[in-house]
Amino acid sequence: VILITRDDGAVYSKPVLSNALAGKRDPAAIASAEATSFAAQAGVTIRSFTQAIAIDAEGGVLWVAPVGSVQSAGEPIPYSRLVLALGADPIRPVLAGDAAQDVLSVNDLADYARFRSALARARHVTLLGAGLIGCEFANDLVLAGYAVDVVDPAPQPLGRLLPPEVAEVLRLRLEAAGIRFRFGTVAEAVDRVDPVEAGDAPRRRVRLANGESIETDLVLSAIGLAPRIALAKAAGLRTERGIVADRWLATSDPRIFALGDCVELEGRVLPYVMPLMQQAKALAATLTGTPTELRYPAMPVSVKTPAAPSVVAPPPPGVAGTWQVEHRDDGVEASFVALDGSLAGFALLGSATSARLAFAKRLVVA
Repeated sequence: VILITRDDGAVYSKPVLSNALAGKRDPAAIASAEATSFAAQAGVTIRSFTQAIAIDAEGGVLWVAPVGSVQSAGEPIPYSRLVLALGADPIRPVLAGDAAQDVLSVNDLADYARFRSALARARHVTLLGAGLIGCEFANDLVLAGYAVDVVDPAPQPLGRLLPPEVAEVLRLRLEAAGIRFRFGTVAEAVDRVDPVEAGDAPRRRVRLANGESIETDLVLSAIGLAPRIALAKAAGLRTERGIVADRWLATSDPRIFALGDCVELEGRVLPYVMPLMQQAKALAATLTGTPTELRYPAMPVSVKTPAAPSVVAPPPPGVAGTWQVEHRDDGVEASFVALDGSLAGFALLGSATSARLAFAKRLVVA
């Protein structure tokens, strides 16, 4: 097994990045193993700071080059089977202004290290995006003592995951924790603002489409991810939103497989930890001689917002039904009931998250 990676190959849990401040973990403490030690333990070869530049699918060759190399003709690595676990890129907001290039995003440990360095002189952070990652980062920042504004065109947080009644409770609890939401608008420009006194940190002004503006020290974008498909597309593999694969995670070339945030299976891209783990388990069995069809179990998503902990299993696309919401003590239970009466999705908030296992057992998985 040869692993090709653009970074240093350190082993770490990506979900930790959005709550590392509250956990008092700096970037150096997040990695659990260096590439060399992990490679020895797992019995694999890791090629760090190496980028895949082309796939010769007919010849069964992956071409690689050192990261940053612009003149290298590339090095061929023959393969019998190839797994594309390419991940996804943060979607960059289209912004005007002389500080648009200062907007940060966090998609890996190196990004997070840059973010933490920029935070050292900041007091106020503006987040673009009130989805899963945006809300988690916002809660982590206010717990660490930062002032936080969150901008999103939707009318609620977690617009793609929660029904409105549950999202409203989430909003109120996050606002009570100190987060200020600006819904129904988007950032149009980010400009530099001269510091009040010499030696002060540079500030930015975020101009919104509704005419308002926010003065801030740091802007973090969390508006979504786009699967990395360019390498696969150039090789002639079938791509749509992601790299299209079947239930065995095989692409349109039977010797090439896709895994993780870059894969599209039956029209769905699932950029969450549990689907990735299920994919990896099934694909490992297939590649070691036991063809294994991927079948997802119930996979509720935990939202790491301590001010309002939530667990959600959104209903599959196209499933007709209605949300039924019940407020219980310090929590909210929401069930998405399909037309046949089965439980097709759920959302739990606050104390109701204790019922996660009971709801997961009742969930009908397609």
